Amino acid sequence: MTPQQREEAAQSLHQATGSGALIAPLRDSYPGMNADDAYAIQAINTERRISQGRRVVGRKIGLTSLVVQRQLGVNQPDFGSLFDDMSFGDAETIPLSVLHQPKVEAEIGFVLGHDLDMEQPSHQEVLQAVDYVIPALEIVGSRIADWNIKLVDTVADNASCGVYVLGSTPMSPRGLDLSLAGMCLSRRGEPVSTGAGAACLGNPLNAMVWLARTMSRLGKPLRAGELILSGALGPMVAVKPGDVFECHINGVGCVRTEFGSESQGTGVAA
Repeated sequence: MTPQQREEAAQSLHQATGSGALIAPLRDSYPGMNADDAYAIQAINTERRISQGRRVVGRKIGLTSLVVQRQLGVNQPDFGSLFDDMSFGDAETIPLSVLHQPKVEAEIGFVLGHDLDMEQPSHQEVLQAVDYVIPALEIVGSRIADWNIKLVDTVADNASCGVYVLGSTPMSPRGLDLSLAGMCLSRRGEPVSTGAGAACLGNPLNAMVWLARTMSRLGKPLRAGELILSGALGPMVAVKPGDVFECHINGVGCVRTEFGSESQGTGVAA
């Protein structure tokens, strides 16, 4: 892609975010688009949001399921940025007007107490840098119509990020086996998604190490205070107006969210 095409693609995603008018897959609009192009498009819109007064408060890791990786033809995760205006509190109502074809994923949030600015962070250095873990719900979204995405589409679209909700019980990771952390996501008391930490690259810490090394290599190391969303512990679930979800993660805690009752024309999944 040429620089102009990258700018055009970034602008189309930006406009879709504001209007709710979903767009065709970028891979169809720009044949030959690759992962480098996609991350460059993501970076353009990241800088755009920063220039508008938003702050990057962390990162999200996507494609941590081996099954999903095979579906998209990739062999590693991807990442996107978390901004200050994406954050919602435990049990707070999320207006559907800020969402795009929303789906809920249960994840583990890692909050860093130390920078990870070494060249090749090791597993013990990453674990040592984690201040606490916390249950999280990521409400993913896509500006691509019908979720018709491949790797380049989701990467360009900030890894299909929407908003997120954190629980209110920070836990030390010391003594926790996160691979065995069982998860149950319920809609109004009925289980709709189950899984465990092992679904996230075998252990959510592995996803953290991948991201720490990737960001260090890119010259944008993870910093103290940042939140990292690990990737899904089980299948995602589409959101309907008025839904109420509660997630329990063994050893980590609970988190709850609910959604407004009207879509307000934002392409909300039925």
